[in-house]
Amino acid sequence: MTAFGAPVAEALVAGLPASFGDTVLDLAAGTGDVTEALANNGARVISTDVSPVMVEAARRRGISGVDHRVMDMQAIELPDSSVDAVVSRYAYMLVPDPALALRETRRVLRPGGRLAFATWAPAKRNPWATAYGPVLIERGLLEAPKPDEPGQFSLGEPARLEELVRGAGFDHVSVNEVPVVFRAESWAEYRRIVSSLAASMRQVLEALDDAARAEVDEAAKARIEPFRSGEGYELPGLTLVTTAS
Repeated sequence: MTAFGAPVAEALVAGLPASFGDTVLDLAAGTGDVTEALANNGARVISTDVSPVMVEAARRRGISGVDHRVMDMQAIELPDSSVDAVVSRYAYMLVPDPALALRETRRVLRPGGRLAFATWAPAKRNPWATAYGPVLIERGLLEAPKPDEPGQFSLGEPARLEELVRGAGFDHVSVNEVPVVFRAESWAEYRRIVSSLAASMRQVLEALDDAARAEVDEAAKARIEPFRSGEGYELPGLTLVTTAS
């Protein structure tokens, strides 16, 4: 997953850009890929996540000069105008109120502060992530996402992103496409990784009997077969990187 996300991490770091000694807030930092890249560039990073497990995973990287904190991006526990830049990879689309999270982001930024964050483009542009979902929905095993409900593809339209970001008080908004490629050495590896990324989907699959699970697996496998490469797969994806100041 680190290799898969590397182009997006690079685009986020380049999109800030953070100068040596700047204080950068990494929201929903996960295991710390972007945090580490920023710290290696000389930034002082406050690396946060709402999950204590993720915060501990990032802390285990042992990156010097990083402050690790459990924090909700909808209620950022920092003073007004206290950081030079904010970065976030795949988080604003998952919070219940992204507009609130963006207003909080704006609040903690100093005048002239910079924001760079990533969201997924629409599902049709991300075949790597859409093998199982439609199959489960078609069989009534998973509910289709509701409009405006938090989810992987809920902020996939540039116009909506710009509306939210400008509404939070930002200027000079830009939304750029960053292609990614998901590589798996086999179907088994693809299934293991993708099912581990979505708890609701994993629970549904685990609850099926063997025959039903095999039928769902076969239908999902057929959806990614056009992207076969040798014994494995190379599946395209598309991320939107939004920058603002």
